[in-house]
Amino acid sequence: IGDKTKMAIVEDTPVKLALETEASPETDSPYTPNNIYSAILSRNEAVKDAKRLKNFLELRDKYVSKNVLFEDPLFPANDSSLWYSNKFPIDFEWKRPKEICDNPQFIIDGARRTDICQGDLGDCWLLAAIACLTLNEKLLYRVIPEDQSFTENYAGIFHFQFWRYGEWEDVVVDDRIPTFNNQLVFTKSFRRNEFWSALLEKAYAKLHGSYEALKGGNTLEAMVDFTGGVTEFFELSEAPKELYSIMKKALERGSLMGCSIDVSQWAFSHFETETSSGLVRGHAYSITGLEECDKVKVTKKTKIRLVQMRNPWGIVLWKGPWSAKSKDWSTISSSDNNRLKNQTIEESEFWMSFEDFKKNFTKLEICNLTPDTLLDDVPHSWTVAVHEGRWVRGSSAGGCRNFPDTFWTNPQYRLRLYEEDDDPHDPAHVACTFVVALMQKGRRRDRIKGAKLYTIGFSIYEMIGSEQHLQKDFFLYNASKVKCKSYINLREVSERFSLPPGEYVIIPSTFEPHEEGEFILRVFSEKNNTSEANANKELEQDDIEVDKKKGKGEKVFSGNPIAKDLEICANELKVVMKRVLEKHSELKTEGFSLESCRSMIALMDHASLPTDNKTEFLLSSMQVIFKKYDKDKSNSISSFEMRNAVNDAGFRLNNQLYDIITMRYADEHLNIDFDSFICCFVRLEGMFRTFHAFDKNRDGIIQLNVLEVRTSRQLYHKCQ
Repeated sequence: IGDKTKMAIVEDTPVKLALETEASPETDSPYTPNNIYSAILSRNEAVKDAKRLKNFLELRDKYVSKNVLFEDPLFPANDSSLWYSNKFPIDFEWKRPKEICDNPQFIIDGARRTDICQGDLGDCWLLAAIACLTLNEKLLYRVIPEDQSFTENYAGIFHFQFWRYGEWEDVVVDDRIPTFNNQLVFTKSFRRNEFWSALLEKAYAKLHGSYEALKGGNTLEAMVDFTGGVTEFFELSEAPKELYSIMKKALERGSLMGCSIDVSQWAFSHFETETSSGLVRGHAYSITGLEECDKVKVTKKTKIRLVQMRNPWGIVLWKGPWSAKSKDWSTISSSDNNRLKNQTIEESEFWMSFEDFKKNFTKLEICNLTPDTLLDDVPHSWTVAVHEGRWVRGSSAGGCRNFPDTFWTNPQYRLRLYEEDDDPHDPAHVACTFVVALMQKGRRRDRIKGAKLYTIGFSIYEMIGSEQHLQKDFFLYNASKVKCKSYINLREVSERFSLPPGEYVIIPSTFEPHEEGEFILRVFSEKNNTSEANANKELEQDDIEVDKKKGKGEKVFSGNPIAKDLEICANELKVVMKRVLEKHSELKTEGFSLESCRSMIALMDHASLPTDNKTEFLLSSMQVIFKKYDKDKSNSISSFEMRNAVNDAGFRLNNQLYDIITMRYADEHLNIDFDSFICCFVRLEGMFRTFHAFDKNRDGIIQLNVLEVRTSRQLYHKCQ
């Protein structure tokens, strides 16, 4: 790896900027599934559900006993729950269902896709996902608990459950809904007295901070929040030949599907949203059925494949073949004709041929309940590891492979593949199948702060015996084994791979460096393979450790705890330091701050009083490391290089501490000057001294009682 005569590898990193489906303004937890629904359940789900249900029941019973209706203080009935940018031009009135109509019902004759009609909020992507959800009752009532009504134990409180970054979250809301002229403004049912869809939309809005936060989005996002499933995304212009089979098996296995048409730049500039055939660009549609029928009145028996779709607007604008009044219906048998028309239970549903579907739509989105390949008839058992991480500007937000100077600083996750797949069709097959899903967190909720979806992706490299965070040279001279097809600005990017048994490292990243945010990485595998954060095993236990092997066990600073008769103050040390720095003209610095001097005094003893000679020795040892990374002689080093500088000084830190160092010591240009550099190492020494003072067994583990916690804080601050 260190042979500089090798030619550095350059990898192409394709990028796709995915337009949202609507033109808007805009900890490890393994489990083993047993059936196709198990991807939405975890081992502790019953316990978590019981706890959440108890909280809801306690609240409901409390207000029932008081005969008072619940008012949600966390999502109040005012404009703060509606908008975060521009106020809507009309004043809404928040009303409870009993104030809107007589005999309000939560659900009438089961929750159906006919109960979802879009209002004046641009959240068709959400409603398309809800419509798909109604096709699977087991999934539906996982999200919408059935034991709720406007009659029995009514207290104006309802709850819904959503999958959020690895866990199910229970969202409680009151039943005050925005109205205008006594009509619901947003999502509604075609029945005026049915309210489950309106309340579900309100709970989802609360989850993201406001109703406005739901404007514009991707159907897959809501599908995952309803199921915890694994996403697949197809550009129909590049769709595989077996796409119809993929879609058919997806519906049979309970997967959710949606589709949309990209909005072109030309369409934006001309305010055109509707195609000549009546479909709407930038609008989300649900896929609710697939059928194959025999054609009649032809000399040779042929089949026609049809796709059933639903428009969340509650109307059909499709004017092409197989529309309601089309003559195409006469080309199939009367039995097929009647059967398909009986499946069309509402006016918002329509059919088109599979070929027209591929011609008219540009995107297909599928949310699978398990990672089972949709081309395989045999369902598998899967295990999953979930990792939460973050990209920190200047520390661990290194960008994609196009930025070799910073790419290596991204979070790294070790993947161990032990067992090959069982392949009855190919006994000679020696590979391990797994799925990687990378999801960025909280971007929709942070829209109020100006947040947008990052362009994200990941690469996977084969590791060769390394237990540490892989360094820059590794990526310069080693190509990735596999990677996601493209970096794309979706909330989640997922890909299926098959690799030989071995050890690999997964590098999740944003496309551009310095983009700060949180993410969740899920790794699904058919066999008992493992993934974990790429760090030394001892670091996982101790968090921080001095490298005993480096420098023969010597650390940058040495000495006993501060002597009581130390007679030098911070101002005097500042003068001493200034004299020493004058001898190092190459260090272009104005001198050390009082804060740095106070920190250094706290670590000095009689054997290392800050005379000119001893201080010069200290600075020289630090200067050697500093100059190594100050390549442009600007008297500062990049915050990304601080990780290597800390390693050279003999310290080993976890990723969280590297992030903290960057946030604490880097300037607005993500550089660290010499003064901050010294101050950082002094503080690190203080941390280690505090820890080792309580590590009596020298096993890297400390246990503190309440009094010792207070003492450790005092000792740490004394070292500062």
